Amino acid sequence: MQVNSDALLQSLMDREAIREAMYAYCRGIDRGDEAALRSSYWPDGTDQHGAYQGSAAGFMDAAMKARANGSRMIHQVSNISIVLKGSQAAVESYFQAFQCDSDPAGQPRETFLCGRYVDRFEKRGDTWRVAARTVVYDWMKEAPAEQRSEAERFGPRVPNGAMKPQDAWYTLLAQAPFAG
Repeated sequence: MQVNSDALLQSLMDREAIREAMYAYCRGIDRGDEAALRSSYWPDGTDQHGAYQGSAAGFMDAAMKARANGSRMIHQVSNISIVLKGSQAAVESYFQAFQCDSDPAGQPRETFLCGRYVDRFEKRGDTWRVAARTVVYDWMKEAPAEQRSEAERFGPRVPNGAMKPQDAWYTLLAQAPFAG
């Protein structure tokens, strides 16, 4: 069987670009990095995200507003399945999200969510981004949050994750040879 190495290389590069867009989404939402978050969607993209259904821009606006309080959040993606078809891709990414927020009574709570991002990616020019996202929820657990300060909870474990630009990732990027 003849292997078309150019097509294989392009497929690998496309898949890696899609994975990087997924990672940019996670970093953007977790660190309040608006540029990273917006780089994962096309400006005309859509998002069906729990109770929210509408434009991706509207979802990102609401997410950035919610992230302004700096509460803890972390997203992890795995089991990324990518089906390429020309300049489109069907992408299913499993996620785990750990979030601190408030319950309806205003009491602090911790929420653990598991599910899948079911995305239609589009390649425009040389760039892959989400054109349409549906978030599928497969698991959820809520619990009251601990009533201790972060200093008490983390103890000597420093540095702690922070919002952009205070997080260690952004500090690293600001140093040579990455700055510029």
